[in-house]
Amino acid sequence: MARVILVLTAGFGDGHNTAAASVADALRRESLGEQVLVSDLVSEAQPSISGILKSLYQVAITHVPSAWKYLYKKLAKSDLDPAKNAWMRPLLTYLRQQLETLQPRVIVSTYPLYAGLLSCLREEMAVPPLVTVITDSTTVHPVWLMAPSDLYCVADLETDDVIVEMGVKRAETRITGFPVSLQFIEPLPEGALKPGVQRILYLPSTPAKHVAATLAALRPLIQKGVRLTIPVGKHRSRLYHILRHYEDSLPAGSLDIIGWTNRIPELLRTHDVVICKAGGAILHEVMAARTIPVIDYVVPGQEEGNADYLLTRNCALRSKTPQETGAAVARLLENGGKLVRQMRENMLPISVPDAAIRVAHEVLAVKKTP
Repeated sequence: MARVILVLTAGFGDGHNTAAASVADALRRESLGEQVLVSDLVSEAQPSISGILKSLYQVAITHVPSAWKYLYKKLAKSDLDPAKNAWMRPLLTYLRQQLETLQPRVIVSTYPLYAGLLSCLREEMAVPPLVTVITDSTTVHPVWLMAPSDLYCVADLETDDVIVEMGVKRAETRITGFPVSLQFIEPLPEGALKPGVQRILYLPSTPAKHVAATLAALRPLIQKGVRLTIPVGKHRSRLYHILRHYEDSLPAGSLDIIGWTNRIPELLRTHDVVICKAGGAILHEVMAARTIPVIDYVVPGQEEGNADYLLTRNCALRSKTPQETGAAVARLLENGGKLVRQMRENMLPISVPDAAIRVAHEVLAVKKTP
């Protein structure tokens, strides 16, 4: 029977799942025949309520950011001991069953609650080493460190310094970069690049009214020949009428609307500018691709450090209104994209497209504790 590496995640935001999937793919590539399994523990242990919780999370960060900011701060002072919280007991029971059945030799977690569950189980059974991949950047929520891990993988030196100041030993940390898709280190498909054509990638995450106003602000650029690509994914239904009306008002061939896609790495690498929120996953994907972002939304608390990391290095622009977004994109593309080229050079030292491979090597090097 092949040895098992268990990768734990949770679908609250894209960062945890992106990191988990990328590390799992890298482990499958780098390991020698080990079975790599990915588990969304929340969804699998509590399927009846996980969908509701994830929907509420999405509504909060998109429409009621002040409420999310309050909860985010409150969680930092909460006691998340599984033994004291009834809502965590199904997670604890399910994880215990997984450990007994799979007997993994090492566990990788990209979600902060799982260290506490494993710490609790350690009192009653043998628990394999835990590698925690911290998906926060520069501002690390204390919940990541409420229970110990054997090793912490972090995105950058600043984050490493932060968790050391919070009490983690330097010997227990590794600076690996944020694990993004292995597609970022693969050759682009033939013909993917379009020389001589300026291209904007828009990843809409704000309320529909804001998206409509942003599209209006981009109209002058599109009418001058700039191409716009919009992967809508889960936002298709809420943005359908806005996008259809917008497409009908533009010159033919100037807008590409894409549904669900696994081509985001390719799209980032073939566009000059991306309009996006300050999520941990997307901004590290941006860095891997060295595509310049206009950050149009920052979730209070958890995404502020992500945005600051790029802004302070002159690798991004920040906009707070649709009009500012349009002006920022125009500024980046003027003079043949001179500012884009400058910012790409600034981004070179912080671009880590092979971060998932680096994390995989650290995981594979972990030895079982006596």
